[in-house]
Amino acid sequence: MVFVLPRQTFTLNMNSEMNTQKTRIAVLGSHGRLGGALLRKWSERYLVTGFARPQFDLLSSESIDQCLESGDYDWVINCAANTNVDGCEKDPSSAFAANEHAPRHIARRCHERRHRLIHISTDYVFDGKKSEPYSENDVVSPISIYGESKAGGDEAVMTEAPDSIIVRVSWVFGPEKPSFIDAILKKARTDPSASAVADKWSNPTYADDVADWLAALIDQNAPAGFYHLCNSGGCTWRDYGEHALRCAEAAGISLQTTTVSPISMKDIPAFVAQRPVHTVMSTSKFSQTTGVTPRDWQDAVESYITSITAGELTTN
Repeated sequence: MVFVLPRQTFTLNMNSEMNTQKTRIAVLGSHGRLGGALLRKWSERYLVTGFARPQFDLLSSESIDQCLESGDYDWVINCAANTNVDGCEKDPSSAFAANEHAPRHIARRCHERRHRLIHISTDYVFDGKKSEPYSENDVVSPISIYGESKAGGDEAVMTEAPDSIIVRVSWVFGPEKPSFIDAILKKARTDPSASAVADKWSNPTYADDVADWLAALIDQNAPAGFYHLCNSGGCTWRDYGEHALRCAEAAGISLQTTTVSPISMKDIPAFVAQRPVHTVMSTSKFSQTTGVTPRDWQDAVESYITSITAGELTTN
């Protein structure tokens, strides 16, 4: 049984002998899109404790220490980061504090306490100039402060805790926090004109699927290193949006349009940071390691939309 309280998530100790056999996991950043999915999906599978703001402060070493010292964890999953791409460009010091310095401290403490660490990273560590899907062996070459700070964090984690796993994700969506899918559905319900970027490619990634993939890595005590975890296949934001609208219409949601007009990244004046153009990632290493093949992004988007009733969507 799991109780979600303002401070964190506690697992009730109904059977101490049974619970001691379960893997003990701390999730840092548990109120985010991915962290929240881990708590929800893993509540029966593992003994999970979630840490989120304001009690968990990624920029405070003391706060990090208090969380990591609160239990004898087998694994720590760090989902916390500064993911505001343009905000990072405007305030580099904050970006590096959250995305490089904090992960270094987390990794050091995990190594000292013998917690295995899974650190969540991003496709933005790549420059986007490769036409084929990126593998874990490709050299990182970030073109933004956000990407640079995340790449620095990845390097710091592997230096401080070489037995860590670093997972790169992209375009994450899920029910815990609104994403691009939710935004374009909201737009199309009231407006016959919808648009999205058509000159940037990556992999949509369903947070619920990531929870299952991470569980496979944990249960198999996977080797340390980098893994790309995302749904199979690449697309543009426009492709992504049109598929989501078609799935929503098929699910009975009333829409003003299912057509998404193409726009270019250069036409979005709000963009401050440079974005990599093509960061589609290959998941073959994960599949070879675990025997699990991520499903297509189209199937994942359809599952997400059909799992939510039309009534719930219209309240967002």
